[in-house]
Amino acid sequence: MSAPPRLFDRSLHRKRLSRAAPGFTAADFLKRRAAQDVAERLEPIMRNFAVAVDLGARRGSFREALAGSEAQARVDLLIETDLSHAMLTGRPGLRLTADEERLPFADQSLDLVVSTLALHWTNDVVGTLIQVRRALKPDGLFIGAFLGGVTLTELRQSLVAAEAEILGGAGSRVSPFADAADAAGLLQRAGFVQPVADVDRVTVTYAHPLKLLADLRQMGETSVLAERHPRALTRTLLARACEIYVERFGGPDGRVPATFEILTLTGWTPMGSPAAGAGPAPIRSSRRTPGPR
Repeated sequence: MSAPPRLFDRSLHRKRLSRAAPGFTAADFLKRRAAQDVAERLEPIMRNFAVAVDLGARRGSFREALAGSEAQARVDLLIETDLSHAMLTGRPGLRLTADEERLPFADQSLDLVVSTLALHWTNDVVGTLIQVRRALKPDGLFIGAFLGGVTLTELRQSLVAAEAEILGGAGSRVSPFADAADAAGLLQRAGFVQPVADVDRVTVTYAHPLKLLADLRQMGETSVLAERHPRALTRTLLARACEIYVERFGGPDGRVPATFEILTLTGWTPMGSPAAGAGPAPIRSSRRTPGPR
């Protein structure tokens, strides 16, 4: 079997996360939003989870959301993992530096696995989900939130337009994200049953596109494409991209929007032998606008 294509430089991603770790909480509004959503999804599930794992925990947003949730009493042990050791330091609880592409958990050893805004950086999402399914006990639960394909559409369009104007062509400078329709089938391909996919489109406004870029850097969410763009992002090119961003998307108040699409997948491991779930996964969507940045 051939290896999946190497889309992302995982070593560079680890370095970017470690660089962002000291000030991560200043720009973790999306992470906190997704973590709160996952905690709320657990509340109506009337069962105990003896051992739970948070993949890509970063600075502990899910642990904090769970602490304020009715579901806290039903999670006996939570293990936080992250690709970056720096993200896990300085707080209590069980923590483990681990690569989401090579999970260290034994088969059928976990009751619950959650992940918020981390797995979209894996080179083989389905392969990672298969590892998650194997690590879960029969009738175990997975809830994962990913950034979807509409994410940063304004920035992407502005960079392409600036490159076409200045360089006469355009390449990819923003990492690709899963399409909502594709995300609905990821859990089925990995062998989960009763899959559900939810789409939450979030619009955040900024005083200037550079403020958005600063947030992305602080999140550790800047591009780590394995195939680097052949031309550097010069000041001239970035300045023109910002001008286009404001011209095309700026509002009457001068602020610019940035769209983020959060795809949340929920699935269970089969009670018997692992098999793909029957029927298409339903897709639900919502749109919400948080405060300005």
